[in-house]
Amino acid sequence: MMSYYKPLRSRNIYNPLSSKPFKLSRTKIDLFLNCPRCFYIDRRLGTGLPPGFPFNLNSAVDHLLKKEFDFYRAKQEPHPLMMEHGIDAIPYQHEDLDNWRENFKGVQVRHEETNFVLTGAIDDIWVNPAGELIVVDYKSTSKDGEITLDDDWKITYKRQMEFYQWLLHQNGFEVSNIGYFIYCNGDKSKDAFNDKLEFITKIIPYTGNDGWVEQTILDAHACLSSNEIPPITYSCEFCLYQTTVQQHLENTSDLVDVNS
Repeated sequence: MMSYYKPLRSRNIYNPLSSKPFKLSRTKIDLFLNCPRCFYIDRRLGTGLPPGFPFNLNSAVDHLLKKEFDFYRAKQEPHPLMMEHGIDAIPYQHEDLDNWRENFKGVQVRHEETNFVLTGAIDDIWVNPAGELIVVDYKSTSKDGEITLDDDWKITYKRQMEFYQWLLHQNGFEVSNIGYFIYCNGDKSKDAFNDKLEFITKIIPYTGNDGWVEQTILDAHACLSSNEIPPITYSCEFCLYQTTVQQHLENTSDLVDVNS
């Protein structure tokens, strides 16, 4: 299969001398937190990480969930899952909701101090009787056992929700600190497939704290404004891969003579 990945681009590159607002998505903020070096190489030098494989099944679940919740949004009634979990809220109606959900648009905030435009595409928003908006994120997987937020790598999910809460706060909305993950877990206990994959759906509440966001934006700006590439992050698999390859290239004894 032909790859369309281009390792070097000429657009969406940060220029410290430019007065034009620079757009940063929620995923790029998360990249900075995971590895400032990869973030810098991507947004300042123009070489992004290789793209991951598309999760088309997950996208299909997201699409169907949105259609399902939109049905109750139009009626301004709670979804049965919300009632089942004792959540006193209804799906939120807003004229910008479609834009807020769309990749490359999303909820946007102009950060005056850095001249960044921060963006994030939200799966869904509910509203409680107090008028507070509730951030909702859809997740799908297929695993045995109980689904929780306890895995270390799920810090990314938690930061995702907190970043969305921050975006809505900055747009002047009252936002509940409690958000919800709608987790759809593919059921592997069936005896046969029969062209049907059934899911067990669970709603997991999470109390967010977006207090980290402001300082992170300032730190990301300082990173991109520097003329020095950040050091290697040894917990980053991409940094380790690049370092190991470079070591092999510098050590000719690693090369094997195929004719010997």
